[in-house]
Order: sequence, then C-alpha cells, then structure tokens
Amino acid sequence: MKYINKYKSPNYNSRKKLKIKLIIIHYTALKNTNEAISFLCNKEKKVSSHYLIGQNGSVYRLVNEKNRAWHAGQSYWQDCYDINAISIGIELDYSPYGKNNKFSLSMLASLKKIILKIQKKYKISKSNILGHSDIAPFRKKDPGKNFPWQKLLSAKILLKFNNVKKSDIKIIEKWFSKNNINSKKRIIIIALSLLGYDTNLVSKNHKKYNKLLNAYKIRYLSEIGYKNNKLLYNVLMKHLFKFMLTKT
Repeated sequence: MKYINKYKSPNYNSRKKLKIKLIIIHYTALKNTNEAISFLCNKEKKVSSHYLIGQNGSVYRLVNEKNRAWHAGQSYWQDCYDINAISIGIELDYSPYGKNNKFSLSMLASLKKIILKIQKKYKISKSNILGHSDIAPFRKKDPGKNFPWQKLLSAKILLKFNNVKKSDIKIIEKWFSKNNINSKKRIIIIALSLLGYDTNLVSKNHKKYNKLLNAYKIRYLSEIGYKNNKLLYNVLMKHLFKFMLTKT
C-alpha cells in the first residue's frame, strides 16, 4: 500500500514501549484534505494522527506508527486512560456539514486495507477497532451515525455476533441472575463495562448514561434502528457473549 509521506506532524511523543492494541477511527470535521493536513501538522494545535485518508482514497502518513500521536484526547478503554499510547489513529477527510459529507468508496477501500495491515502487524483483536465515540462517548461523536460500520463487518474486519442464539443469551442472563444482578439498567452498564466502555459514574448520572447508550446504539444498531431500547439489550447480550468467547 502506497503512502504519501510529504507531510509530517510534529505533534507526537514516545509510547514508552507500550504495546499497540487499538485502532481508532476519526473524522476531521474540516473542509477538505488540505485543511486537515494543515491542522494536523500545526504545532500550535497539539493534535495529530498517524494516518489521514482523503476522499479520493489517498493515504497520508503524518506520524510514524512507533510514535504516540495525539488523536484520542481524554479517553478510556478497558482500564486504560492513555489511549494514545496504545493505539493507531486514523483520520478520515469527512465533515457532516461540508461538501465532503460522504464516506466515499475510495476512502473506505483504503481504510479497509490499512486496518487489515495494522491488524496483522500488531495482532489487534477485532473487538479493538473503535470509533472516537467508543473511547470518548461523553464528548465525541465521530466517525458518526453515517459511518458504514457494516462494510467493515462484511470485510471480516470486526467481531461478528449476529449469529449468537437466544439460548446463548440465556447463559449470560443466568450468570447475571446467579450473581443477584437483576436490574436491566445495571446489566447494561456492566456489559458495556466488560466490553471496554467507560461506565464510571453513569449509574448516577442520567445524562452520561444516555450519552453512553447513544454511542453504543449508533455504532452497533444503526443498520437496524438504533432508537429501539429493546433491540439495544438483545444486541448487547449477543455482543457480550461473543466477546467473552473470543477474548484473548
């Protein structure tokens, strides 16, 4: 895969030998690729990513993978608060409000290729291909409700769990019941926590709880109607069952 190495961001530091475990997908929310390059390579902005993918599928390598790019900000996943240190950040030239408000086929083709390459290189779990909204659900929305996660699923890049049976869900529910966890809200919070989400304080903060649910629904239920809370519970139980089976 060919990269454009013409532009380099000064915004990075050392990973301190931490292992790369995550791939984080963002969108720039800027007008075009040139504006994104200017922003991500501006020392004063203190923001960067390892890669930027243009609407035409061009891939710009802005920060070497061995370095810690500054793309995640204040974020969390699976007990880690320094997501930048364990992740590769990929920015997409997309803005919900601009002319670049489509995830083009060329862009998605390049994204698939680069994810597969990084997955293989660092042995990254299919559960750890994330959106910015997964690691920062209370402040970020990207890559947004229109991002076609289904296309990555079809390419076998993501964890597939729609084939989990009702009897499998019963196993999960039985475990919760055995441990005297019967409140559906508490079950949802624990499930999201086990998957990796930041559930700190959400049980007592209704606004945060709803933001967390919305982040999950946009990510996993956008294809089937993410406003249905009953669907949320069923999908989440399937997800948790498959995740626990495949966890390494």
